[in-house]
Amino acid sequence: MVLLAHSAQNGVGEQAYRDHVSAVHQSAIRNAWCALAFFAGPVEQKNAISRAVDSGALLHDLGKLDEENQRVLAKTDYGGKLPINHVDAGTAMLWGKGAVNGAILVYCHHRGLFSYDEEVKKQDGKLAFRDPSIAEMIDGKIEEYVANHRNEILLPDIDKDGTALKGLSLRIALSCLVDADHSDTASHYGGELPEVEGISPRWNERLGALNRYVAQLSETADKSERNRLRDEVYQACLNASVAPDIKYCDAPVGTGKTTAVMAHLLRAASQKNLRHIFIVLPYTNIIEQSVKVYREAVVLEGENAEDAVAAHYHQADFSDFRSRQLAVLWKAPIIVTSAVQFFETLAGARTARLRKLHEVPGSAVFLDEAHAAIPLHQWPQQWDWIRELVDHWGCQFVFASGSLIKFWEHSSIAKSESSVPSLLPEDVRKKVVSFERQRVVYPARTPPMNRDQLVEFVLTKPGPRLVILNTVQSAAIIAHEMKNRGYNVLHLSTALTPRDRGRVVELVSRMLQHKSLAEWTLVATSCVEAGVDFSFRTVFRESCSVASLIQSGGRANRHGESRFAEVIDFRTRDPFLNKHPAFDVSRTVLDQIFDESLFESLSPIDITTEAIFRELARTDVLNRAQVIKKKEDSQEYREVEKLCRVIDADTRTVVINPTVINKLENREKVTPVEILQNSVQLWSNKIQKLGLQEFRHIPELFYWSYPYDPLFLGYMEGLLPMVYEYEDDEYGLVI
Repeated sequence: MVLLAHSAQNGVGEQAYRDHVSAVHQSAIRNAWCALAFFAGPVEQKNAISRAVDSGALLHDLGKLDEENQRVLAKTDYGGKLPINHVDAGTAMLWGKGAVNGAILVYCHHRGLFSYDEEVKKQDGKLAFRDPSIAEMIDGKIEEYVANHRNEILLPDIDKDGTALKGLSLRIALSCLVDADHSDTASHYGGELPEVEGISPRWNERLGALNRYVAQLSETADKSERNRLRDEVYQACLNASVAPDIKYCDAPVGTGKTTAVMAHLLRAASQKNLRHIFIVLPYTNIIEQSVKVYREAVVLEGENAEDAVAAHYHQADFSDFRSRQLAVLWKAPIIVTSAVQFFETLAGARTARLRKLHEVPGSAVFLDEAHAAIPLHQWPQQWDWIRELVDHWGCQFVFASGSLIKFWEHSSIAKSESSVPSLLPEDVRKKVVSFERQRVVYPARTPPMNRDQLVEFVLTKPGPRLVILNTVQSAAIIAHEMKNRGYNVLHLSTALTPRDRGRVVELVSRMLQHKSLAEWTLVATSCVEAGVDFSFRTVFRESCSVASLIQSGGRANRHGESRFAEVIDFRTRDPFLNKHPAFDVSRTVLDQIFDESLFESLSPIDITTEAIFRELARTDVLNRAQVIKKKEDSQEYREVEKLCRVIDADTRTVVINPTVINKLENREKVTPVEILQNSVQLWSNKIQKLGLQEFRHIPELFYWSYPYDPLFLGYMEGLLPMVYEYEDDEYGLVI
């Protein structure tokens, strides 16, 4: 009788226990070796990880050898759960031998990481990390399972642990096993390519390609001061020492950070023989823009661009299956991913999230627009993980932003005594800061305005103009009012689907290229605040925060075409222009910065850092940060994952496009990317208020039933009539 690991499914044959366990063991050990090759921490910890992965991989499916489980596995197309929880046997076997780390990996390889408090409540800790409903029965059958296993494949050498794995090391060890298990199972059933590996890094060749790409851009560019500074920034980053392993780059917008930091990291990757370079970005539009640049600059002749520079974020699509796997599993040489993916993986507890974590050791990481990467209260714990990746796992980090925050200088966030140096030498930094002060100015604020006064004020300034408001409703109201008065206006916000936003972005870019076309205005939300290559003559920003105001300045006079451009902070007082309560503290601090004239005396990085430190003193950020750290220290991993969600919003996906809605209603095949490109995100309470309906067979996916304007107001086309019904109401209507 052949002992089985997986049953026959959908025309694919059964998989033998011996074949699956052997493949998982080999793959898990390889994952661990590749990660541990960069490990510089305590030898005892390194050995503990290696032993845990070895024993955990060999015994992860021991419980499948139970007779009841084997009877079920012999059935074809059985889609239910196994009658006996198969992880309990391997857990019990290893725990009984004192191999606690391996036991925990087996226990967690499907369910994910644990809550220590929940585990110790099981019979006062006597059945921690066990399934109480079957523990006694499993203990009585262990020897039988072990004998059957020994007949199929070797038993691991099991020694009592001397070092307990916790935190990031435990996550990485579990990642090695989970990825091996998931990969072999998916490969058997045809859902993944077997043993997918990334292509060769070829760091030196990519650096040569990048140098040629930048030199060509420089040759065709005009000899303006901005372009001369761009060349200096590139050369400074290219030639900077690759030590220490954490640096920052606060070069302003338009100075070529995208390519300059990449040049530095390619040198570091070459000298240190690193595995990957990660580019981590907070916004989808920046990701798309960066992927395009990197694929043009560092992909070598004969390579598939998607294989060399993999894009991993929720709207990414792929031309073939291999490319998707290289992105999703972080196997490519260069991975461009979102802050959500990267930081939630470091904090992960679920196996689907953790699976790719073992690829991070031995990597260079470029955190672009770092000021917006994660909520401030998450930085203390994330900083601890980053320091561990650098100190123990051979990683290299660069933090970059035109409005960077030196959060590592706050004692409550980073308690390390080490400093983080600038990637740019001081003389280059002074030049770019000086140019930045000539490029944009921040005039004194005006009194709060109603919507009529705001429209009139905007039109007094030279165009083209960008007006950024804090809410979707406010942006739609101002755009609507300007259009009704006959002014040339465009609108861009998340009231439009990603596909329609893309069309507006293309239109804006084309209009900005026509220098003679000046009398027009783009009204938008913060979706244009960073990462889009727009250059307006005047920018208006509704009061939000110091960092947002400086980031908005990156959309003004971007390349120094004019002597200077105004970036105007304004406030509103109008029942239809709804207030965003999340900005109360940051607006107060912004007032202080203006009152003290710090925009004239400090560099952008010093202003934003000062502002954030003042905000910290006024909020519960540090208390929330302390909660995360306490949960991590006490091994409440599920709670840590929950507390470290980068975007923690109670929103739902609402499909807008009628064609996609019809396909979904008729149960036709629609790809996830197609849904995302043709949908918007709405707060659940607004969905309830509007009475939107779910698809009958897809829970929590809704469809739009009001008017929608793909060229201008998006879903606000259907909602503005409701807002204007409250014309005489002192408080208006908030949608």
